[in-house]
Amino acid sequence: MQANHSTPEGKTRRLRSAVLWVCALSAMSAFAQELPMKIRLHVNSDMATATLVDNATARDFAALLPLSLTLVEFAKVERIGDLPRKLSTAGAPVGMDPVAGDITYYAPWNNLAIFAGDNVYANGLVRIGKVDTGLVALQRPGPLKVRIERIQD
Repeated sequence: MQANHSTPEGKTRRLRSAVLWVCALSAMSAFAQELPMKIRLHVNSDMATATLVDNATARDFAALLPLSLTLVEFAKVERIGDLPRKLSTAGAPVGMDPVAGDITYYAPWNNLAIFAGDNVYANGLVRIGKVDTGLVALQRPGPLKVRIERIQD
């Protein structure tokens, strides 16, 4: 038998649901305020910094940090590496036209792709950030050992 909303059990259940909902909204709001987020990429013995954009894919990527990857050269203009799980592409455009310094997620292959040069439009590519400093470290041929972490304020 289900508790009526006017019974003590029903009121307790409604209050518990309301508290959980407020906690979830508070956590989502706090996380959303963290973007755009600054990150640091340790590339072999060099360093680069970048800023993540505010979209669902970037938020999902940020939840993976800190993260260590090996990036390999692809098509001379990309450095790509496999991510440990698929990222959300909710609300993402169908594709994009990347330029040097773009940090992207290539959904069909579940790859992080950092562009060392400009490239043509690609379906399935979602921008999640932009390299601010140190792009030269990512323009070297791979494999590149990369550790990505948030920059603490």
